[in-house]
Amino acid sequence: MPHPGASWQPRDHPAQQPHEYIRGGTTKILTLFHPASGQVRLHPAARGTNAVLHPWLREHLSAILAALPRAGSPQDAAATRAAWAVWQAGLTQPFTLPDNLPPLRLLLVWDNLAGHKTPELVLWLCAHGVMPLYTPVGGSWLNMAESIERAARQSG
Repeated sequence: MPHPGASWQPRDHPAQQPHEYIRGGTTKILTLFHPASGQVRLHPAARGTNAVLHPWLREHLSAILAALPRAGSPQDAAATRAAWAVWQAGLTQPFTLPDNLPPLRLLLVWDNLAGHKTPELVLWLCAHGVMPLYTPVGGSWLNMAESIERAARQSG
């Protein structure tokens, strides 16, 4: 049964806006999505710059890591490096792992944007046991967080 919407338009003839139409601004939604649990962390932001994203990401990843169980007995450096290297084995553009690696605790899968690859952020992630993995360029359909963002926009 049809429900009233913002406007009624004949099928295949959507409403059009004049070329002078101003959207009134947009917002970014910073999103962390845990597919196994379905937990979502969202934060609206007027801008998606590194100065906004990186502190937010560090704060939330720190909270997530604090809630994870601590690693068992310490591994030797070679075993730790091997655990990290497994996740780099199939990457087309692996990054250089730092010399001192903690136990691997979390995989972070996200878009292949330049701001996600800044040396400062990647070193912070590695120092905290987080392995960044990037979706292929043009593969945003792989990013399940986008469906969450779409649903949040529609319900809001």
